[in-house]
Formats: sequence, structure tokens, C-alpha cells
Amino acid sequence: MSQTTSESGRRVRVGPCEIRYERMGAGTPVVLIHTLRTQLEYYRPLLQELAGGDLEIVAIDLPGHGHSSAPAVEYTAGFFTDAVGELLDQLELSNAVIAGESIGASIGLGLAARGHPRVARVVAFNPYDYGKWGGIRRSSGLANVLFTAMLWPGVGSVVARAGTRGVMERIMAGGLHDSEKLPPDLVDALMESGTLPGHARAFRSLCLQWRSWIEARAAYPSIRVPVTLVYGEHDWSRPEDRDANARDIPGARREALASCGHFSWLEAPQRAARIIREASA
Repeated sequence: MSQTTSESGRRVRVGPCEIRYERMGAGTPVVLIHTLRTQLEYYRPLLQELAGGDLEIVAIDLPGHGHSSAPAVEYTAGFFTDAVGELLDQLELSNAVIAGESIGASIGLGLAARGHPRVARVVAFNPYDYGKWGGIRRSSGLANVLFTAMLWPGVGSVVARAGTRGVMERIMAGGLHDSEKLPPDLVDALMESGTLPGHARAFRSLCLQWRSWIEARAAYPSIRVPVTLVYGEHDWSRPEDRDANARDIPGARREALASCGHFSWLEAPQRAARIIREASA
């Protein structure tokens, strides 16, 4: 196992990618996996609520996100699931609780569907496995225009690299019921990481591979570990999307977060932490 440390966190080599992560605490291992286009700083409000107690928290930057590297590969749901599965092996975690939001939730469900031996339970917040061309288009008119244009040949690469802080704020606000819950320093971190080598290409590839997130749902009936499905009242998913997952995942337990959108770990960190702690007991 090859691991290094730096001022911005620990790093571990996983396949073609170097992944940044933080590891803290002791007890039941809980692996936090963020949403599309966010990163380790996204966890800060949740980490404050999870601090103390008997949990070992592993918080990661997915490949092509934050300060993890962005290898020239296709960023399918399967690629991300492979990477996180190998990370669990590299860090030698046992009986881990996977707590993910958005694509992080879908990755956790994918690991469970594969029967990954290190996964004991999944807490899936607002899984991202629905929507024509990707569910984020439901968040706002601006998001629909930008994320559709990102798929176009030629111009899509330009759109992926472009963008201002104001645009980033508006896109992120589209995932919140209360836009005041968007931390300014998170926006700063997202703007910085978006300029790193390969990251714009990686994000466009993730968007181009939108079908892979939906197709991964076909494996949900194979899940044999306990799953808690958590949806914000104002998440981009529709009632039929949520019902389909509850129906397809054997024995899934459901929770709802009132007055909350897609980015529940920003809007409702205390309630999210309670659900994670209950699942880890």
C-alpha cells in the first residue's frame, strides 16, 4: 500500500488515481463519499456533527474531484465504484458503513450490490440514479442549459472549463432549499480545484456517462446488506424515483429530511449525522 501525507490531507494510490482523504477518530469505520463536483471540504458541516463518539471517519475526494488526481479515463459509475472499492482494500477497513450523497450514495449502493466484503451497511442520501441526461438538469434552468451544452461535441469542453464564481454559486444553490446554507469557502475550494490539471475533462466525462448511473440501478436487487435511503423533501428526484429504489433494494429503510434539498449534508448536517450514527450503532 502506497500512502503519503501532505498539508491538504493524506493520499493513497488507487489504480491510475492518487486519492486525497482524511482519517480521524476510532471505532466503527464510516466512509463519507461526496456529490458530483464537490470535494472533501463539502463534509465540514457534517464532520462537526460527527466529531467525538465511537466512529472512525474516512472522508475522501473522488477521482477527478477536489485534490485527487484526474487520470485520462472514462468517468463511469463503474469506474468510481471500482476506485472506492479498491480504496477500502488499501485502507484495510472492515465492516465499513458507506455514507454517500448523490453520486456518493450511488457508489455505496453499487459496492453493496457487488457484495464488497468490506461493506457492512449503506446510508444513501439522495442517490443520483435518475433523469434524462443526468438529474442535475432538474435543479434550475441555468443548470439545464449548462449541463446540456457540456455534452455537445467541441463546445462541451469549453463549457466544462469555463465558469465564474457567480455561476458556481447559482449552480450549487440549485441543490439547496435554503441558499443561505452554501458556505462561501466551499465555493472558493470548488473554483480552485476546477482549475487543476484534468479536472474539467473528468467532470465532462462524468456528465457524458450519465446513463451509467441509471444503468447501475439494475444491480440494486442484489444488495444483501442493510440500506437506509434518505431523501431531502426538495431533492431533484421525484416520488417515483424514490419509490423505485425502495422497491428494488431488499429491506431498504426510508428516511425523509423536511425543508431540505439535494445537498443535505450542507442543509441538515445535524439530522444527517443522527441517521449515520444510528446506522453505525
